[in-house]
Amino acid sequence: MTLIDGKATAAAIKQEIAEEVRAIIAQGGKQPHLAAILVGHDGGSETYVKNKVIACEACGFKSTLIRFEDDVTEEALLDQVAQLNADDDVDGFIVQLPLPRHIDEQKVIMAIDYRKDVDGFHPVNVGRMAIGLPCFVSATPLGILTLLRRYGVQTSGKKCVILGRSNIVGKPMAQLMMQKNYGDSTVTVCHSHSATLKEECRQADIIIAAIGQPDFVTADMVREGAVVIDVGTTRVPDATRKSGYRLNGDVKFDEVAPKCAMITPVPGGVGPMTICSLMTNTLAAAKKKYYI
Repeated sequence: MTLIDGKATAAAIKQEIAEEVRAIIAQGGKQPHLAAILVGHDGGSETYVKNKVIACEACGFKSTLIRFEDDVTEEALLDQVAQLNADDDVDGFIVQLPLPRHIDEQKVIMAIDYRKDVDGFHPVNVGRMAIGLPCFVSATPLGILTLLRRYGVQTSGKKCVILGRSNIVGKPMAQLMMQKNYGDSTVTVCHSHSATLKEECRQADIIIAAIGQPDFVTADMVREGAVVIDVGTTRVPDATRKSGYRLNGDVKFDEVAPKCAMITPVPGGVGPMTICSLMTNTLAAAKKKYYI
């Protein structure tokens, strides 16, 4: 069994990005600039945005963090989005989700200039991805694809089962894994109402678990020699930890890992690659790689 080390892979990619940024600046080019809007004080969002700022430093990017309290009006938030759209120094920006209930998330996503949408959530980017055109691919699916490639996982012609159908992971992951220029796999998407979920999983060469339920994938669902990618990051109470919780994946790691050819841990698997992919998208935005 090989452990797919997302932390080490992300560190290597950030180093590669930093070298490219140094070369761009040495040739008189502009330093890439990523901005983030954070609303409220959600613990998970705070940690995630903090890690993005640290990643920007490692990559040699300029970063800007814009904070609002959770009572900010939708109008004020949309005004800030408009300002970032118009700021030529900002190459890409993200609005950290989830947002407070009184704000329409889809309306905010639609307001972002798709050319700066480095999260890959805007319908223009989602649509372009679906038909195989160049675009910003959402960070978690892009991170998973990168891990599969860097670890030499054969995906072409393989059966891939994706657990979960969210707009952020499940749906884009399915699109990418079935496309010839990405995964080129035979893809099945399962969810909580799938009647033959276990049977589908047992036939899979690759399982990508993004269903949001701790320890959902058990040993009896995985065939010998499968590759398992665990996207889950649920906070589970743990009195032995200083924080009072631990991160738990969707896969029951201890019993599933011995059956796998390769598996990602939680934490240290997909998570670091998500932030790393955001850096990859930001560099592409700065280079005007996809859109002019």
